[in-house]
Amino acid sequence: MVELDRLDARLLSVLQTNNRHNYEALGEMVGLSPTAVQRRVRRLREQGVIEADVSIVKPKMIGRPIAMLVLVSLERERADIVDRFKQSIRQTPEVMNGYYITGESDFVLIVTAQSMEDYEVFTRKFFYENPDIKGFKTMVIMDRVKVGFALPIDLTAF
Repeated sequence: MVELDRLDARLLSVLQTNNRHNYEALGEMVGLSPTAVQRRVRRLREQGVIEADVSIVKPKMIGRPIAMLVLVSLERERADIVDRFKQSIRQTPEVMNGYYITGESDFVLIVTAQSMEDYEVFTRKFFYENPDIKGFKTMVIMDRVKVGFALPIDLTAF
């Protein structure tokens, strides 16, 4: 756990909604000098509090209008099998998000495709050719209602 203060929390709240502000604008928003903001942001990145700075791309605009929620069950839940599958998730660009979960399934994935035919090709390669996978269930996402990575930060806790 990293020690954060109220100014760190305020800075993180602003950066989660828009990380394109310059240090001067950020300083005005949180009550710090641009140099102090720059130091804090650098420290937050180095400590791993800020994992990445990303742009959220609209899938339809780049020809990937179809998304699926896929529940995956492994043959056995052994550490080597789980680790191997986690690695395959990380290396597969069609998998936008992957989570190791509890319950009836072992993983839940969000997968994107250009078409249903494209998804069928993906399933044959990614699921059917993997002997560690017992089965998978696909649910087609009809509408992307909310997308983001912002976490609620309780500023009163700092």
